[in-house]
Amino acid sequence: MCFSVFISFRCGAGGVAPIGPTTRREPSFWASFSKQNHTQMSDFLVFRERSSVEPAFPVIQRVGAQSSAVMTNFLLGLDVGTTSVKAVLLATDSRTVSASHALPTAADLSPDGGMKAKEQDTGRIIDAVNRCVGELPADKLRRLRGIGLSGQMHGVLLWRAKSGCDWSSGDSFTPRDASQLITWQDGRCSSEFLRSLPKPDSHINTATGFGCATLFWLMRNRPEFLEDFTVAGTIQDYVVSMLCGLDGCVMTPQNAASWGFFNTSTNQWNESILKAAGFPLHLLPQCVPSGGLAGKTRSIWHGIPAGTPVGAALGDFQCSVYSCMSAPTDAVLNISTSAQLTFAMPAGFTPPDSPDPTSSISYFPYFDSSYLAVAASLNGGNVLATFVGMLTSWMRELGADLTESSLYEKLIDLALNQESSDLRMIPTILGERHDPGSLGQVTHISTSNLSLGHVTRALCRGVLSNLASMMPAELLGNAGVSRIVGSGSALERNQVFRQEVERAFPFQVMYGKNADSAVGVAMVLSDRL
Repeated sequence: MCFSVFISFRCGAGGVAPIGPTTRREPSFWASFSKQNHTQMSDFLVFRERSSVEPAFPVIQRVGAQSSAVMTNFLLGLDVGTTSVKAVLLATDSRTVSASHALPTAADLSPDGGMKAKEQDTGRIIDAVNRCVGELPADKLRRLRGIGLSGQMHGVLLWRAKSGCDWSSGDSFTPRDASQLITWQDGRCSSEFLRSLPKPDSHINTATGFGCATLFWLMRNRPEFLEDFTVAGTIQDYVVSMLCGLDGCVMTPQNAASWGFFNTSTNQWNESILKAAGFPLHLLPQCVPSGGLAGKTRSIWHGIPAGTPVGAALGDFQCSVYSCMSAPTDAVLNISTSAQLTFAMPAGFTPPDSPDPTSSISYFPYFDSSYLAVAASLNGGNVLATFVGMLTSWMRELGADLTESSLYEKLIDLALNQESSDLRMIPTILGERHDPGSLGQVTHISTSNLSLGHVTRALCRGVLSNLASMMPAELLGNAGVSRIVGSGSALERNQVFRQEVERAFPFQVMYGKNADSAVGVAMVLSDRL
């Protein structure tokens, strides 16, 4: 038997651009799908081989019984998110998960000097990665044929070439000459600072938390910090480099576009623009195709043999969509920490030449020169988590004691008993990338709608109303969308969210097919190895 490993790191999504055509052309890849019986939706996912111009989506077909003489291959998907690491073993013949393990990263650091910095301890992240991989069946780890990675697209990590990690502890590595991870949530680049940057040659507007924006901030405010490092990349690019022993960093367009100052039509950095602004060009990674290989493992890693091929890191958002978008008429809704709604643009679509900073729609590079239209809200399950945390803090101040998990369950029950409310909430407590000054509001307050059931119902409805304002149902319908695939931990746990999804969007909504970056990245590399 042979096995493969795939690793993904979760992030937020961003970037804005105006929405494009409202008509959809069905790519030839989907012709076979439209002929299949829709009752096959519960069957296994398998992929037929694609041409280089066909979008990378799964086609649903029935998988028959296989001969016992056929050896099963497995893929390991490792998703390192903002808060946790999840590892899965995926059987390639049936596309089913045969084993999984999850661990919290516990990597958040406190900001210094009142800055709106969001950083994570690189050592804790890599420790969680090592422990998660180490919990998987050792016999399968010893028989891998490939490793793939995906993760936080916007964040930036710096390290020194040739000394970025230490392998002396055995069959795993630890960070050495590496910085902390500055995450996608970083807020040190103010609107005024962003306006001072040169105009990029890109369809994606640069926002705070984007890799190039963060490097510009460090260049202007902490130039001595940059002098300590020779390479920069995302956290997943760092893992690829350490596994392969690369002198530099390779990065796919999926991650590069989310750093800013990258043109997805030419797949090149805006080097002339950046050079004129004094940007440290030597820190820019080398761009390689999404779905390609970056190198081979330099050492044994948790029993995985040296010389195992390693894929260039992908974006966690694209991989999560890949794991659950089954038809060209699907839109994928994910509500976890944040919230995203996306659908695939038709084959041949090209984004506009320049961004519209006031647009709520962004175009993310996908596979084979295709794009996803994305409404990426900063406000999702974190809004309700903030509300629960606020109530817990208030009760603690009043001498009451109730755990956040118990309170969360009670609030959901109360909201389910309150089917409607005239209380209105705009829950954009984190602002939005296209409108950072739009903060939360509560209106239509009366003596009859102040119960926790009313407030929780209005809060959940507000999250979905905000997302629907960013990508209206009419736009989805004009684009040919007929079904929404709902996923994400917040949507899974919260029935009130699910009710509000169905009120906000007049489409069939399918649950239980969660978007999973770890599974998606395994599927991608399985199709392309």
